[in-house]
Amino acid sequence: MKTLFRALSYCLCALVFFCVMLVLFAVGNTPETELGWSLTHEDVARAKKILHEGAKTRPDEIHTIELTEADLNLAGNYLLNRYSKSAVRIELKDNKVRFNVTVTLPENGLGKYLNISFRLGSENDAPLPGITKFKAGKLLLPAKLAAFVIDKVIQHSSLNDYFILATRPIKAVQIEGKKLTIAYNSDAKTLIQAKNFLTQGHDGDSQTHNVYQQKLAEIVARHDPAWRLSLAELLKPLFELACQRSSLENAIEENRIVIFTVNEYVNKRETEKFLPASKPLPVTEQQYSAFMYKRIDLAKHFIGSAALTASANGQIAQAIGEEKELRDAREGSGFSFIDLAADKAGTYFGEMATSSPENARRMQKAMAAINDYRDFMPDPRDLPENMDLAEFERRFESVNSPAYQKIIELIDRRIAAAPIYSGQ
Repeated sequence: MKTLFRALSYCLCALVFFCVMLVLFAVGNTPETELGWSLTHEDVARAKKILHEGAKTRPDEIHTIELTEADLNLAGNYLLNRYSKSAVRIELKDNKVRFNVTVTLPENGLGKYLNISFRLGSENDAPLPGITKFKAGKLLLPAKLAAFVIDKVIQHSSLNDYFILATRPIKAVQIEGKKLTIAYNSDAKTLIQAKNFLTQGHDGDSQTHNVYQQKLAEIVARHDPAWRLSLAELLKPLFELACQRSSLENAIEENRIVIFTVNEYVNKRETEKFLPASKPLPVTEQQYSAFMYKRIDLAKHFIGSAALTASANGQIAQAIGEEKELRDAREGSGFSFIDLAADKAGTYFGEMATSSPENARRMQKAMAAINDYRDFMPDPRDLPENMDLAEFERRFESVNSPAYQKIIELIDRRIAAAPIYSGQ
């Protein structure tokens, strides 16, 4: 018993020591890794290719995937920026993976940023890498102590489910030069969990989700089929409900669930492609298309981008929206600044609703008082659309041209002037 007590005491001391070192040396007002991660069209294309390869995975079979430094930085920055403005720089060097991480912290009296760096490598030909070096700011800490404390923190936090999901399928990791090869196999349960994570983000507990689904079902049941169903007709009462249910502590999560619930209804057909059959969508006797400015596509683009932003990152939502319009110009209905304006407005809406507890509460109160969708979506119908690739290049050359940027700036000004965002 005395030995057990001594061991527990050592563990507690190690945890306290580690936390103190993080506070003293890793928290400061200067980011050691440059912030402002930018997602390019090449990043989007590569991410889609990686996800496509993963989608071909069959349960209980061994698969391998090769990742470059660029792939790792894309994935790392995407995941970090789901939660806050952060940055990670990942390098493959000397058969090790080197991480330099800066995370933006909530307001506090200690500092704006958490700066840490560490290395992962295999020792004694172990199939899986472990921490071989760990630094809090400029202070070097024992690798084994860091590994022990990080493992305990993950086990007793909300990160544990994601950690298990990410690591459980991995069987071996090999680092050669600038390439990392992962051998893995996933059972059916893990694949379903991963698909939920990638498509839906954090949608809170199922009981809360059901409250909003039931409210949405009541709205649809009362709708007069002689009139178009406005997107505002769905969003306003759900945000009213969120305002009643929320405090500063849970406002962001309530807003996320509102946006996810409405997106599941408006983009139901698209959502069902990703969700497993066990995931219930809002139960309604009638299914009406949602409109803005007499157009179904605007409602789909707006709430889809808002949902992607709420679950991931606004930069990702904007890049994907732009990439889709370019693809439409090549092989679809044509490039549409009207659709792109709805994407950008939805992104801004999602950011405002989830960027901070204070903004989340302000958005709830503002949305509860809106008149119609014009309060959050400016009229985009005078913008160019239906341009094939030749027409788009003749008029705008590329997405980097002054002519293109002039239209984007016009869209941004209109969105910023909308009552819900300008505070009017």
